[in-house]
Amino acid sequence: MWHTSEVYHTYTMSNIVIKAEHVSKLYRLGQVGTGTLSHDLKRWWAGMRGKEDPYQKIGAVNDRTKQSASEYAWALRDVSFDVRQGETLGIIGRNGAGKSTLLKLLSRVTSPTEGAIKMKGRIASLLEVGTGFHPELTGRENIYMNGAILGMTKKEITSKFDEIVDFAGVALYIDTPVKRYSSGMYVRLAFAVAAHLEPEILIVDEVLAVGDAEFQKKCLGKMGDVASHGRTIIFVSHNMQAVQSLCKTAIYLKQGSLADIGRTDKVINTYLSKEIANCLERRWDAREAPGNEYITVVSAEVIPDLKNTADPITISTELKIKFEFINHLSDGNINLSLLLYTTAGVCIFNVGTGSHLLKKDNHYTSVLTIPRDLLNDDIYTVNLLFVKDTSVVLFAIEEVLTFEVLDNPRDGAWFGKWLGAIRPTLPFTITE
Repeated sequence: MWHTSEVYHTYTMSNIVIKAEHVSKLYRLGQVGTGTLSHDLKRWWAGMRGKEDPYQKIGAVNDRTKQSASEYAWALRDVSFDVRQGETLGIIGRNGAGKSTLLKLLSRVTSPTEGAIKMKGRIASLLEVGTGFHPELTGRENIYMNGAILGMTKKEITSKFDEIVDFAGVALYIDTPVKRYSSGMYVRLAFAVAAHLEPEILIVDEVLAVGDAEFQKKCLGKMGDVASHGRTIIFVSHNMQAVQSLCKTAIYLKQGSLADIGRTDKVINTYLSKEIANCLERRWDAREAPGNEYITVVSAEVIPDLKNTADPITISTELKIKFEFINHLSDGNINLSLLLYTTAGVCIFNVGTGSHLLKKDNHYTSVLTIPRDLLNDDIYTVNLLFVKDTSVVLFAIEEVLTFEVLDNPRDGAWFGKWLGAIRPTLPFTITE
């Protein structure tokens, strides 16, 4: 049945399970309680005269990097979207963009200041480690308590109990109070409970980052399985690869406002193009240069083969990636490796120079050529790794350069991003 309250109204379209209509959330800055009575009196007087709340009018934009003269800030401002049954929706954005606030509104932890959220179905939320767990209760007791909160009978919970414990991998500690669990155990059990007790809507924040890589993969697989059974998932993550693989649609929040919504690949590209600026060249002076007692990086540069320097880099552009560095090591063969990553965190390649016996305190230049018609349209980051004798890492630097590769203009309709991590032009023929 539909949840109804002052803000969560009945909605009749059967295939839409979440409908957010012009949702805004206003928070007060500074110390809670200072001047509250005077503010409440001003709000009451404005309401008596049929006027707008004066504090909603002056709320600052949610930009955490800047100070504001206002005592209020909009964590969310005029956000509207629909989520259909069985849909997996990703929510992305920088820290402080309003993602967690939106999830709290969807989970009914708090209510919107303006607008309405209409929801249909049983909701399970995993907003932070151990959400909904009582620390004094055992893992077993918390499973039954969470199931009861979701409206399940004891028989229904019991039928899922062994599956939950097996997925979480906490059988040894199932009768131990969860306050003695590690953060990893906590989140494993919390996710297992949320995913296996069959909610119609599963809301998951970035808590999966607490688990190890194997468990994260397991969780993504389980969420995909949940979605395949017609249940709805709302997923917040900074892992673009996870969002891309799990979610068909996505929302991009920027400073509390809806910056983009639509296909996941399109929204991710919009997010990264706005939040990650191109960095085609970096040079450092002696005091600021990255490095250590073995290696000092002097400069890094992406050099595209363009007739006009104002032209964009496309899939048909040849690129040279050039590095200058100083070797401080007196002996040993050194190999410089370049790792190229996509926005989804996929390593396209790891190319090494091969081992070279370099002289101490000499200045060296290394150039890698990336041929045209190899990279796909995406935003790429470059990492460097200096290794001695094939196994000893001397120095590593991440995201030293960032550059965007655009698709070539194509006639006709746009069919979306070309699939594949790379996009090489290879001989491929048909014969009769």
